[in-house]
Amino acid sequence: MPVKPRKTTKRLPAKRAAKRHSAKPAITKGGTFRLTYSTMFDPPEILHTCYDRALAGVRASLGKEYPLLIGGKERLAREKFEDVSPIDTSRVLGVFQKGTAQDATDAVTAAKAAAPAWGRTRWQERVRVLRRAAALIAERACTFAAIDSLEVGKNRMEALGDVQETADLIGYYCDQMETMAGFVRPLADDPLVRFHSMNRSVLRPYGVWVVISPFNFPVALAGGPAGAALVAGNAVVFKPASDTPWTGYFLARCFLDAGLPPGVFNFVTGPGSTCGQQLIASEDVDGITFTGSYDVGMRIIHTFAAGGRWPRPCIAEMGGKNPVIVSRNADLDSAALGCMRSAFGLQGQKCSAASRLFVEKPAYGAFVEKLLTLVKAIRVGDPTVRENWMGPVISAAAAKEYEGYCEELRAGGGRILTGGRRLTDGPLANGAFCAPTLAEAPEGHRLWKHEMFLPIAMVAPVGSLEEAMRRANDVAYGLTAGFYGTAKEAEWFFDHIEAGVCYANRPQGATTGAWPGHQPFGGWKGSGSTGKSVGSFYYLPQYLREQGRTVVTPERARGKRTGRGTAFAAGT
Repeated sequence: MPVKPRKTTKRLPAKRAAKRHSAKPAITKGGTFRLTYSTMFDPPEILHTCYDRALAGVRASLGKEYPLLIGGKERLAREKFEDVSPIDTSRVLGVFQKGTAQDATDAVTAAKAAAPAWGRTRWQERVRVLRRAAALIAERACTFAAIDSLEVGKNRMEALGDVQETADLIGYYCDQMETMAGFVRPLADDPLVRFHSMNRSVLRPYGVWVVISPFNFPVALAGGPAGAALVAGNAVVFKPASDTPWTGYFLARCFLDAGLPPGVFNFVTGPGSTCGQQLIASEDVDGITFTGSYDVGMRIIHTFAAGGRWPRPCIAEMGGKNPVIVSRNADLDSAALGCMRSAFGLQGQKCSAASRLFVEKPAYGAFVEKLLTLVKAIRVGDPTVRENWMGPVISAAAAKEYEGYCEELRAGGGRILTGGRRLTDGPLANGAFCAPTLAEAPEGHRLWKHEMFLPIAMVAPVGSLEEAMRRANDVAYGLTAGFYGTAKEAEWFFDHIEAGVCYANRPQGATTGAWPGHQPFGGWKGSGSTGKSVGSFYYLPQYLREQGRTVVTPERARGKRTGRGTAFAAGT
């Protein structure tokens, strides 16, 4: 059911707002369980039942063709491409349109035409529509997750988490819009004689916003920024990664089914070299959100800055090379469990994955032994099967890269402690399955600083926490970081680590598991372009620009005004 807009614009207390943002899927109604990345390890049985039922329905629909969605209309392109599953690359999930530069231009044109009216729509109405979108995403969570598993290779709980996080992100940004009363703030009035000034700060939308999402979180890292842009009053053009068009299409349908006007949300698929490049190069695009690699992100930032008539906002999240520091005083069981979950969840294909583990020498042997026991127990296989925790990497090309990195470790003086090979036995033969790999290597090895984005973690003994911190910070990235040790040591860690998302003593995940309203998610240095974090206080205002409004009236005319806020209502 859609949530009716609130009749008041009064700001909500912070505690009340924080409680309201969760969009609960039907599968958990009436229960006490709330799915997050921290709670996903012990879900109620009903989640498995719902997922299995939805999976059967999704498998029955494989191979269909899906259109572009531009200006509220479906469009077919001359050329198509097949979306195949990394679980079995002979399995075609769907047929999608190979959108051209002209298709991208048409999507931007449609968004530009729709943006003014959407931007002038009362913010309460925008919130109502976006809350409806969040509710639809949550209601369709199991079907969404089944698609996510088949297309990306996520296990069922990772997939369900991806979907629920999306609903929560959109709900969180709706809460922010309500809490800030549409971002209309009074300012001090000028001390005039015989006149009265009424001053306000109003945040208004930019216009056309492009969202380019990655393959690894094809729901949350598309729906989150799109939802923020939309509730702020922008029109959106969304391009998913070429590996995840089906998940992107299903998300687009949720937004459109929620009641967005034609042209406010547009969906295009196609090569990044043509369709994507046109979106980045278009002067009619007012802002862009990109999530992906550092190299591509920096290229987009430079292109976007050089191609416009004036500066435009570019929100880029560009990966990480995330360290974990383990003190000699750590609870090694918690440390090993947290590192295993963060290093190998989603096959290491998270920008927040733990990829560098620095352990004080007195604890090194015991820690590595505990970690190896956990890693060797990981079940790798078809991720739709409940018992399998690790699925395939995203593609055959990624699996080949994995093999190359393992060989580079061996050739460069490294030692692979476990893993280091493709898995091709029996039903795994047609997929992109790789063994979770833990390795040691000399300090100067290239892979200590290179983001691999695969199930490979590197571990090293260190003589002190200071040495660990030096090595932890000695990279171009600064996304997430983890620590295990005493409370006093943890405070020292927080004060010295160069990362935007930091965890201490967390068995649920050493460097992964941020959730809207609970952990801000954003990077420093080469990991992010804005210093503002997803799912926290300062993210939504990035999709808005400030306008100061001053109205001066003669003192004698003050009594004739119809209301203080009248002059400031438009455009909010």
